[in-house]
Amino acid sequence: MGLSRYSNSNALAVALTISCVIVASYAGNFHDDMDITFGGERAKILNGGQDLSLSLNQYSGSGFQSKHEYLFGRFDMQLRLVKGNSAGTVTTFYLSSKGAGHNEIDFEFLGNSSGNPYTIHTNVYSQGKGDKEQQFHLWFDPTAAFHTYTIIWNKQRIIFLIDNIPVRVFNNHEASGVPFPKSQPMRVYASLWNADDWATQGGRVKTDWTKAPFTASYRKFNANANKIGPNSKSTSSQNENQAWSTQGIDAAGRNRIRWVQKKHMVYDYCSDKKRFANGLPAECKRSRFH
Repeated sequence: MGLSRYSNSNALAVALTISCVIVASYAGNFHDDMDITFGGERAKILNGGQDLSLSLNQYSGSGFQSKHEYLFGRFDMQLRLVKGNSAGTVTTFYLSSKGAGHNEIDFEFLGNSSGNPYTIHTNVYSQGKGDKEQQFHLWFDPTAAFHTYTIIWNKQRIIFLIDNIPVRVFNNHEASGVPFPKSQPMRVYASLWNADDWATQGGRVKTDWTKAPFTASYRKFNANANKIGPNSKSTSSQNENQAWSTQGIDAAGRNRIRWVQKKHMVYDYCSDKKRFANGLPAECKRSRFH
């Protein structure tokens, strides 16, 4: 399945993008906002802090994390994924807390052999338990240009967006006994690493190290969020008035999610009755958008 598949939905995708994009002011600077966590010179902050590149070779990948912790907010990052044969590689942008029973909200981009689409892997962990995967192929080539990937996290729900088009919602179903990440502050993380034991077609396609180094690019990080810590200027009360604090999905958004999930979803844990032979998770029964 080559990249020409992206042209099949161009007209609708363009219409959706035009109708959904909201112009935002990106004030983030990687020098100020992020710390390199591993990879040494494989991670490079460029252009005065406006850009950051991560590389992977046969010795190591690379990654970074935010200097601040956050409790709820909107997190935007522009990414351009590894070009060409990216099989075996995983590029990430996610939120996570630390320690036992951690919480996590994931965007993972699973590379593929040349000409085949990336798999966009999303997941939500609460109290150390995940198993809530949804996966998508995209309606564009994510290696040709930068695209914006967004996580909105509030007390009611988590929303995943691509170029401001909602692709997934995970609602708070605590009333049904489903844990929801709401009490642990999380940092922003990003990484590029080798996972050829599982990432591409279940591990059947391995990383071709003759193509190394593999490079992914990040820019225009923005966290409109509640910072946690003694040096944080924003407060919870200030941020409760922000749009993200109560943001949901309106009728137009639900139509866009239906389009994405009908045309581009390749895996939904709530449809995997073989995996959950004893019954689907409770949230699958409560909401169409989970």
